[in-house]
Parts: sequence; structure tokens; C-alpha cells
Amino acid sequence: MSDPSTGENLLYLTDEQLRQGIEAMFFAYRGFTADPDRILADMAYGRAHHRAVHFINRAPGTTVNNLLAILGVTKQSLNRVLRTLIEDGLVESRVGNADKRERHLYLTDDGRALEQRLSDAQRARMRAAYRAAGPQAVAGFRQVLEAMMDPDMRRRYLALKESGS
Repeated sequence: MSDPSTGENLLYLTDEQLRQGIEAMFFAYRGFTADPDRILADMAYGRAHHRAVHFINRAPGTTVNNLLAILGVTKQSLNRVLRTLIEDGLVESRVGNADKRERHLYLTDDGRALEQRLSDAQRARMRAAYRAAGPQAVAGFRQVLEAMMDPDMRRRYLALKESGS
């Protein structure tokens, strides 16, 4: 008989095995966000600021509407975050060339430096975890994450991934 803890019998997971996976994700997320949270706390920023900075860095010139769709937050919530980042000199908002109603977002040099600090912390944690788990586990983990995404988010994720920026 196969050992259920090794994942050999994936089509027949018990509720207990699923609960363990859910709890592992909760605790992993806490670890994944802990280092950036410490950096952001010194600046009186939160995770919404981090996500905004991350995705503006990934797609310089992204529109406010695109960022709204990616983050899945309200316009009011995003405006509050962007206002702070712009006032603090981390993000620049430029009027669109084709459509003057659009606002395109770019990180300033200080914004890129902050994003680098945040990403470096998360990359170090991910690198250590990936090395400990091995290449097959890394590929499997990515497949599981992609399979958990809602279809619209998966399309956005794949588009961002393919853009290579």
C-alpha cells in the first residue's frame, strides 16, 4: 500500500490530508510575508502596498484599471494605497498618450529600491525552500498553485509570465 503522506495516492485524498494542506498554506503564507512585513512596518505600509509595488515593477506603465483587476481590490482601496506611494515618491502616475483618462504607473528609483528589498527577502526564502524540496517538488508546487487559480487570474498570471518582464 502506498504511503499517503508522500502524495502517491493523490486522487484519493482524505479530508484530513486536505486540511493539512490548507494549514500548511496558511503557515507558509505567514512565512512568505513575514520578511516583507517587517520592512514595510518601518514605513507604515502594508501588504497592499507591497502587492502594488510588485506588480507595477513587473509591468511598468500598467494602468490603474489593470492593477485593479490583478489585485482584486476596490478602486477606493487602491487609490488610498497609490496616493500614499505617489506622495512618498515611490510611484509616478502619468497620463496616457492615447487616452487622457488613463493613468500609467511607474516605480521611481526609490520605488525600485524598495521593491528590490522586498523581493530579495522573498526570493531568499523561496530559494531555500525550493532547494530543500528539489526540482520535482518545485514543478509540482507550481502546477498546484496554477490549478488553484481562478481562470481569469490564471490568464493574467500566464500573460505576465510570458511577458518575461
